Amino acid sequence: MKRRTFITLISGAAASVSTARAQQPAKMKRIAMVHPADPIANLVASYHPVYQAFFDELGRAGFVEGKSLVVERYSAEGHPDRYDQLARDIVDTRPDVIYPISTFLGVAFKTATTTIPIVVPALDPVAVGLVSNIARPGGNITGTALSAGLEIWGKRIGFLKETLPKLSNLCILMVARKEWEGPYGGAIRQAAKAASVDLKAVWFDGKIDAAAYEHVFAAFEQDRPDGLLVADNAIHNSNGGTIIELAAKHRLPAMYTLKGFVEFGGLMAYSSDPVEMFRSCAHQIGQILKGTNPGDIPFDQLARFTLALNLKTARSLGLEFPATLLGIADFVVE
Repeated sequence: MKRRTFITLISGAAASVSTARAQQPAKMKRIAMVHPADPIANLVASYHPVYQAFFDELGRAGFVEGKSLVVERYSAEGHPDRYDQLARDIVDTRPDVIYPISTFLGVAFKTATTTIPIVVPALDPVAVGLVSNIARPGGNITGTALSAGLEIWGKRIGFLKETLPKLSNLCILMVARKEWEGPYGGAIRQAAKAASVDLKAVWFDGKIDAAAYEHVFAAFEQDRPDGLLVADNAIHNSNGGTIIELAAKHRLPAMYTLKGFVEFGGLMAYSSDPVEMFRSCAHQIGQILKGTNPGDIPFDQLARFTLALNLKTARSLGLEFPATLLGIADFVVE
C-alpha cells in the first residue's frame, strides 16, 4: 500500500507552518480550523468523510462557507514544537471560534486565550487540563470527549494481550515527551502495570514525517518489544500509511486508535467514530456562533466504541485472534 493512499482520519509563524484565509465579507462569522499535520488543502469536505460531516453539520446550523461563514485553515505541518506560537498567531486574528483538531493543540490554545471560544476533540479533557468539569466547563472551552476517558487504554492493552498471550513488554509511539510525562502518559503506564506488562515510550524531536517514523522503527530492532501501541494523536493519523507499512516491515503486532488503520492493514484497533466526533464538534460550534456561551455547553461524551480486527494481517504475523475477540469484534477484515 502506498503511503498516500491512507486517508487522514482524524488531531508558529515559521515558514513551515501553513495558513489559508478566505476573504471576509461583512458580518460573516469566522472560524479558525487548525490541524497539527494535514496540509490546509486537505481540510475540506471533499477530502474525507470526517470533514464532510463537519461542514454538513455546520450547514444544518445555518453556517455555510462562502455565504454565512469564513473558514480560516491552518496547519502546524507536523511540528509539535510550534503549537504555542501558532496558537498565539491565530488568537491575534480574533476569530469567532477556534477548532483545534488535536487535544494538545487545544492545550496550546487554552494557554493563548481565555476569551475566544475553543471547541476541541479530546480523549479526556479533565485529565489533560483543558477543563475541570465536563458537564459544566465554565470557561471558553468545550468540545467532544470519550465516555471511557483515558481508561480506554486498559481495554486496548487487554485486547492486545488476548491476542499475544505471552506479551510481556510493549512500546508506545508518542508524539512529544511532555505528553508521555503528563497525565495522558501516566494513565497508559498505569494500564500497562495493571496488565503486568512493561511499557516504554518513544517520541520525536523536530518535524514528524516519514523519515522520522523510519528512524524510530529502526531503533526497535535493537530493543525489540513484543508489541506496539500507537497513541491517540492526529499526527499519527495523518501518517497512518507510513506507520502501517513500518509495523508490517518490522513484524510488530500493533494496537491502533482508529478503525481506519485496520481497514488499511493495521492489526487491530479500539476506538470511537471520528465522523461522530467531528459532527459533534461542528454542532457545538454552531451553538456558539448563534450566541451560546461555550462554558455553558457540556462536553459531548461519545459512548460507542468499535473493536476492529484484520485477519489477513494477523496471519502475516503468524497470529490468530482468539474466539473471544472474534465474537465481540464490530469490524473484521478477512
